[in-house]
Amino acid sequence: MTDVAQVLVNRYGRTYAEDTGINLRDKPSPLWRLLVLSLLLSARIGSDIAVATARELSTAGWRTPEKMRASTWQQRVDALGRGGYRRYDERTATQLGEAADLLITRWSGDLRRLHDEADESAARAAELLQVFNGIGPAGAAIFLREVQCIWSDLRPYVDDLAMEGAQQLGLPTAPDVLYDRVGHGDFHRLVIGCVRAARDADVRSDTLAESHRGS
Repeated sequence: MTDVAQVLVNRYGRTYAEDTGINLRDKPSPLWRLLVLSLLLSARIGSDIAVATARELSTAGWRTPEKMRASTWQQRVDALGRGGYRRYDERTATQLGEAADLLITRWSGDLRRLHDEADESAARAAELLQVFNGIGPAGAAIFLREVQCIWSDLRPYVDDLAMEGAQQLGLPTAPDVLYDRVGHGDFHRLVIGCVRAARDADVRSDTLAESHRGS
């Protein structure tokens, strides 16, 4: 029998940042792009559309808050539409401009300063992320799930949805205990896999079936 956690990492641990083409590093541009992606994923819209739209915004050249702030509202609306993000395009165009302006004004355009202000507390980081209009608890969780691979002081971070998926698969829900199942290199992937399992019964059944097929 193959370990359920390892099956989940291998089959369903691909990050949304990777899907979007973000090479996540502790640098201002990729962190900004992850924030934008988290904002887009927060809406009641398919993750595939959010990812495609994040790619479109990147293609438009808005890979920094400064570039985003320099764009016009209509340019943002048009780019969101090209990505398929049409139900929320006008509201989100406004939110993206506000997010860029806030990040520049409060943290000099650098989310590493927000990280410093969080002082090694994931709960505090979540509070600070929710200062951005359009980033609620779900958006903050999306960001923290992925960024913990580089902001190691926030690890192990497990949100309620990931805990739900872990429980449904018979995995431990206590962050420290779950962390011990895979270690630091794959932990963020395990958490993302747990989220996918919580949302999709097919992921759960496939993961459990594969773990029983393994040797």
